[in-house]
Amino acid sequence: MTVTTEHKVEQGHAFFQELQAASIQHNPGVAQLYEAALRRGEGHIAQGGPLVVRTNKTGRSPKDRFIVEDDLTRESVWWGGFNTPISPEVFDALLKKMQVACHGQELFVQDLYAGTDPAQRLGVRFVQQMAYHSLFVRNLFVRPTPEEYARFSPDWTVLNLPEFRADPHTDGTRSDTFILVNFTRRMVLIGGTEYAGENKKAIFGVLNFLLPERGVMPMHCSANVGKGGDVALFFGLSGTGKTTLSADPERALIGDDEHGWTDEGVFNFEGGCYAKVIGLNPDAEPAIFRTTHMYGTVLENVVMRTDHSLDLNDGSLTENTRSAYPIDFIDNIVPGGRGGHPQNIVFLTADAFGVLPPLSRLTPEQMMYQFISGFTAKIPGTEQGVALPEPTFSTCFGAPFMPRHPGEYARLLAQKVQASGAKVWLVNTGWTGGRYGEGRRMSIAHTRRLIHAALSGELEIVPFQQEAFFGLSIPTQVEGVPPEVLNPQDAWADAQQYAQTARHLSGLFRQNFERFAQGVDPAVTACMPQLD
Repeated sequence: MTVTTEHKVEQGHAFFQELQAASIQHNPGVAQLYEAALRRGEGHIAQGGPLVVRTNKTGRSPKDRFIVEDDLTRESVWWGGFNTPISPEVFDALLKKMQVACHGQELFVQDLYAGTDPAQRLGVRFVQQMAYHSLFVRNLFVRPTPEEYARFSPDWTVLNLPEFRADPHTDGTRSDTFILVNFTRRMVLIGGTEYAGENKKAIFGVLNFLLPERGVMPMHCSANVGKGGDVALFFGLSGTGKTTLSADPERALIGDDEHGWTDEGVFNFEGGCYAKVIGLNPDAEPAIFRTTHMYGTVLENVVMRTDHSLDLNDGSLTENTRSAYPIDFIDNIVPGGRGGHPQNIVFLTADAFGVLPPLSRLTPEQMMYQFISGFTAKIPGTEQGVALPEPTFSTCFGAPFMPRHPGEYARLLAQKVQASGAKVWLVNTGWTGGRYGEGRRMSIAHTRRLIHAALSGELEIVPFQQEAFFGLSIPTQVEGVPPEVLNPQDAWADAQQYAQTARHLSGLFRQNFERFAQGVDPAVTACMPQLD
């Protein structure tokens, strides 16, 4: 085995000995990974310098994710839904097959941290088959300092071989794609998919399992801070606007996807951003647009013309086109990726029914109800097989990455909110004036204006009224936003059709919450929407 790098792989490390790879590049830099990716035919360089790649899967595969069930996880993981058990024997057998598959291969290794808080971060060693994946994790996670590299010892290892495919009949998987998480062995195995997002989401799931035991709230949210030091959190699934809305030129970005909330404040899990860029408008989102034309950025499934210019409006490959870049590619960031306790928390939902208000203020009980419900619409391309927006309930606004029972996360969040006194808002970035296909997508300009009003304290002197079905408090006037936009009923041309649609959505909420009603405070259950 030849080791081709300054940072040598420990020859005595049993894991690497068993791989018997032809070569291992350990902590290669951007230029090395560009050279390798081009040599291996993984991608092309577009105008401005980004590396453009195409993947065999254009979104996550949550149904192919498994957690090893053993003494450590049997009673602590909330089995069912996205948390599917697999036996230690199946994991060990697949690991041995993957180690054999590494024989004679060129591998790329990155030693990185998940988490900007030294007291909470996780040391992760990524062992990967694709050079572009190695660049992706280098962009997305936190790079150690030279001193930290010298003493780096991984807490977890990720082995990712996209070309290795499982046999469901003999390997115990659902398909030839798999993401296996083993908390006892502290390893993640990924195979069959080139979609780089699986790398980061797997580790986020690990943190989401480990941190609550320390009293740290893991959150699928973006975070930024105002000039006065006020921190805001934006919860929401992919496609709801976390990245876009947190990249506010008047506020500094802490991070765009996942954070932890400790007794000292919030910290970013990442050292980079993974932004959806389909239809990206350079005027509305100049900071993110600029990253799509920078050397070091990885662009997944973005269409590149024959002259190597980019067509960000072309969704022929997928609507889930992505830009993966280090966070310091954005000018207005918080150095160190940490902030104080949040003063405002925003729940983002893309309501495909056009029923929920563009902004509403939540009571503590409504916050718990909406957090456990986690309603939104899956946006096309974010997951395999989603061609149209689909209404979904994703607990904690991140069910595929939350191994524990939703009640654990909800109680921990409620404790943090109560201690900090943060205000909580529900913001609909979905449809208004009608459901998907009939109404229109919420104006990003109106959404930005409403969020600015909430974060600045402007809404403290504005009168509110109660929406009929969900009991939500909505402002009656906000400067710069038409009054008919504020109340969803007024935005519909047919009030009867609105009421009928609202009753239908209310029924979906009630049906979904039935599985959580037991053991939930009656005041939270009372927040279920009315059918009349």
